[in-house]
Formats: sequence, C-alpha cells, structure tokens
Amino acid sequence: MDVMSTANIPLDVEGAIDHLMNFLSVEGVTGEEAAIAAAVSEALKKAGVPASAIRFDDANTRIPVPTQTGNLIVDLPGTKPGPRLMFSTHLDTVPLCAGAKPKREGDRIVSDGTTALGGDARTGVALLVVLAETLIKHKLPHPPITLLFTVREESGLHGARELNPAELGGPVMCINVDGQLASELIIGAVGQENWEVEIKGKASHAGVAPDKGISATLVGALGLAEAKRTGWFGKVVKGDEFGTSNIGIFGGKNGKPAGDATNVVTDYAFLKGEARSPELSFATKIVDGYEAAFAKAKAEVTDHEGETAEVTFRRAAAYPPFKLADDAKVVKRATKALELLGIKPTYLFSNGGLDANWLDRAGIPTITIGAGQAEIHTIKEFVKLDEYEKGCRLGILMATLED
Repeated sequence: MDVMSTANIPLDVEGAIDHLMNFLSVEGVTGEEAAIAAAVSEALKKAGVPASAIRFDDANTRIPVPTQTGNLIVDLPGTKPGPRLMFSTHLDTVPLCAGAKPKREGDRIVSDGTTALGGDARTGVALLVVLAETLIKHKLPHPPITLLFTVREESGLHGARELNPAELGGPVMCINVDGQLASELIIGAVGQENWEVEIKGKASHAGVAPDKGISATLVGALGLAEAKRTGWFGKVVKGDEFGTSNIGIFGGKNGKPAGDATNVVTDYAFLKGEARSPELSFATKIVDGYEAAFAKAKAEVTDHEGETAEVTFRRAAAYPPFKLADDAKVVKRATKALELLGIKPTYLFSNGGLDANWLDRAGIPTITIGAGQAEIHTIKEFVKLDEYEKGCRLGILMATLED
C-alpha cells in the first residue's frame, strides 16, 4: 500500500464493531478462557481460516495455577514473500468483567454499570479477527502471519511466559494489541520482582500476659515502617536508579485474617508485595531493602525471655523489563503506518507488565498498540469506537506494508 491507498483500506467498520460486541459478551475471566477461545476459533473459520491453521499449545500444562486451555495460535500463509509477522493479544479479562453485558451508546461501548466491560483486551481479540477476515476477504498481499491469543495475561502474564517460541514459526517482530489510543506506541516496560514474608510469632493473652507473646502483626508493621523510613516504599529513587514498590496483602494466608480476637497476641501474619523498575537489578535492590527492614523488625519485637518471631522472606522475579531501540524494525513499521494514516505517533514506556515483556525476552521485538480500551479494570470501563477503528486500520496497514 502507498500513501494514496491508505484512505481506502477495506475495513468493514460495522462488521468490526459486531465482532467486538460479540467477544465482549463472551465470558472468559483469567484462567477460564475456553469459551472465548472457542468463539474466536469459530469466527476465524467463518472468515475463511482453515480449521487446520487453528491450534492450541500446551502452555497451560506449565502454568502453576489451573488454566482451562493453552494459548491459541493461528497460522496465515503469506500471499507474498517476506519475513513472518506476528500479531498478539490476550483472551482473558479480569474477574470484575464476569457477566458483562455490553451495549453501544453513541461512539462508545459500555457495560451495564455493574461489571467492568472487558475491552482489555477484547479490543485486541476483535482486531486480530478483523485483520484475518479483511486480509482473506479482500485478498490483500501480506507476508506469512502468526496470530497469538494468550491466556492468563491478567494474572501474571503466564501464557506468554510459558509459551514455547518454536511454536510461532519464526516471526521477526510482533504487534501486540493491548492499549488505549492508536497513536500511543508502547516501546518498553518495567520489570517486576515479587516478595512475600511469613511471620510466625507467639500467642499469649493480650490482657493477662502480653509480654509473653510475640506479635507477628507488630513485626510486619515495623518492617513496613522501616522500609518507608529507608526509602524503599512507594516511589523509590536512589541516585540515578528509580522504581516503585507496594504492599498488597497484610493479614493471614488464603484471604484469612491474621487473627480473630483482640485479646490474643497475633501469632501469624503474611505480607505480599512487589517492586518494579526499568532495570530488574534495581527492583532486586528494592526487595533487598524490604528483606533488611523485616530482619530489623524481627530483632525489635521479643517476648519476656528475649525470643523473636520466625521470619521467612521469599522473592521471585515476575517478568523482565525491556525497551525497543528507536531504530527497531517494528518501531519503524508502526511509525510509518501511523504517519500514513495521518496520525502523529507518541512513544510510551509502561510502568506495568505486558505480554510484550516475555515476547521480547523470547527474541521477538514487540510493540504494543492501542485500540480503544479505556478506564480498564473498573465498572466505568468503555471502548472508544473511533480509536478501535483506527486500531483496526493500523493493524491492517502494518500487515500489508512493503518492507
């Protein structure tokens, strides 16, 4: 396609919206993607994709939490020579989307106000189906293309993490659809390290013999206070290095309270948090700061005999950071496509993880584009249909551009 033909990209806008409405109405919270995967497979077959080109991998057998199905992978043979491209998105939604009832209101799609909508990332799911349908229906020239629909993105990027790159046919770049505005190109994202601490204190009657107890709750509270005092909590800046951290869970385990009576010194507490940074090594330093803080807190809380709590600190890398070079082919391709559409691109670095983090780690430079999702993970979520249309046009153009 050249500059003169971009205005005539053969996009069936109403058909594309119909696909989106359909996929928004199919439940598929994280880990329970079988129904939405089946709906996508059926739509692709109706669009002309042979059943033999649609398959599932076995990533779900390696995901450490129950997951109904593997990643959905679709192979579109090229109609012209060229390096293989990949388009990706995720099938799952957050639990708040369960039971979503999408409805169209003017230039938006919204929920009924009792659930989130699921535009994150059903906009991407619909875009990938629209892409395949448009390429096939209009016989548009394109190189070989892989479509990847991942599972469990919302609960830890598990589908992308457990993906076997050999399943993908050797794409040289990937366009991931999981953003808001079509003009916003996400070219990098932070890495994350998770931490948790288990504190076993000693119970005692809080009114009769408080000195004979060891409060696990107090150890946890002092540990957090120490992390804050030493600059490791919240926004973290140490010299030229920076990142963020947070405590998410403070209580018992498995959603239970740390204690159930005010007259008993709490003998158990469980805390779980995270650290993020553009450099995973600095995320590790932040977690080091938390570990030192809880060690200090342990020493400060004793019973009448000088005994301390048992404090067990654990950590695990969640996902690696990445940043695409300004001259990366996928960045240049996306920039060119936006410019042909008359859209000025902006380049973003995300403070949250994406499937792109793991795809890039697998050797597939991945840019993330937007297709209209907004106010995600809330009951106010909506899809901007003009941005969804722009995203669809951007996808079609990126698939058909000359190298």
